[in-house]
Amino acid sequence: VLRTIQNSDCVIGSTTYSHNLLLTRACIQARTNFCDLGGNIYVVEKQRSLDEQAKKAGITVVPDCGLAPGMVNVLAYHWVKEFQSVEHLKIRVGGLPRKPQNRLNYQLVFSVEGLINEYLEDAVILRDGKKQMVPCLTGEETLSFARPFQKLEAFCTSGGSSTLPETLSGKVRNLDYKTIRYPGHSQLIRLLMDLSLFSSKPVRLGKQKVIPRQLTARLLTEYLPSNQPDVVLIRIQIEGKKKGRKTKTVYDCIDYYDRKSKLTAMQRTTGFPVAIIAQMLAEGKIREKGVMPQEIVVPGDQFVGELSKRGIKFRVRK
Repeated sequence: VLRTIQNSDCVIGSTTYSHNLLLTRACIQARTNFCDLGGNIYVVEKQRSLDEQAKKAGITVVPDCGLAPGMVNVLAYHWVKEFQSVEHLKIRVGGLPRKPQNRLNYQLVFSVEGLINEYLEDAVILRDGKKQMVPCLTGEETLSFARPFQKLEAFCTSGGSSTLPETLSGKVRNLDYKTIRYPGHSQLIRLLMDLSLFSSKPVRLGKQKVIPRQLTARLLTEYLPSNQPDVVLIRIQIEGKKKGRKTKTVYDCIDYYDRKSKLTAMQRTTGFPVAIIAQMLAEGKIREKGVMPQEIVVPGDQFVGELSKRGIKFRVRK
C-alpha cells in the first residue's frame, strides 16, 4: 500500500470501513492526504485518535465523505449556520430501487456489510441538547416526497450522523438521522434480527460452524438485485430561529440513475462528494491539518456549487 500511495496528493479509501484505520496509518507514514467513505463511528473514533500524528506528518485526514455520512453532514452544517438557533435538525436519506421487485422492497446499492452494520449498531442523536445512543430500527415514521415516492418509511440507523451531533452540540437541540425505505422493510429486518440471522456468534451446523451474519450477507448478496435503476432520496429539515423569528426550511433532493453515464444514483451521490473533497485536499483548498470532521473543514458554498455542476441539486421549501 505504501508504495502505491507515495507521491500522491490525496488517497481515497473506497473499500469497506474495516480498512480505513490501516489506510489512515499508511497515509500518515506516506505523508499523503486521505479521505474515505466511512460509515462506522467506532472506526472514525480510532482514526481521530491519530490526529496528532497526522498533524506532525503535515497531512489532512477526512473520514466519512460519501453520501451519509458525508454529503448530508456537510450540507446540514452549512445550512444550520444560517440560523441563530436550531430546535430540530432532521436528516433523512435512502437509496432505493425505482421499481422494487421483492418482499424487502430493496436492492443492494452499496456494500452488504455496510448495510448490515447500519441495522445493528446504535444510532447517535441529540435529544434536548444531550448526545444519546438509541437502538437502530426505532423511531419509525412515515414521509413522502414528490411523485411517485409518496408512501415511505424512515427509522434510525447507525453511522449516518457521524460527528455531527458532537459538532453541533450547543447549537442544535434535537438532531437525528434516519434511513428511508419503502413501507414494510423495517418490519422484515426486525424479523431477521429476532431470528438471530445477523448474529456474529457461531452456530454449529453438522460438523461445521457457521456465523449467521456472514451467511445472511451472502444470501442477501445472491437474493437481492443490484443492477436495476435506482433513486436516492435526501431530505434535510431545519427548524429554528432566523432574525428572531421561528422558521422551518426543508431541502429535498431526488437523484436518479443516469442512463447517459450509466452511473447509479448511489454512485453519483456517494462518489461525487468524496471526489470533490479529494480535489479540495489535493488543491490545498482545505488547509487544516490532522484528522478532521468533514462538516468543519469542507467549505460549504464551494461544495454546494461543485455538487450542482454534477447535477445534484436541492429544492428548497420554506
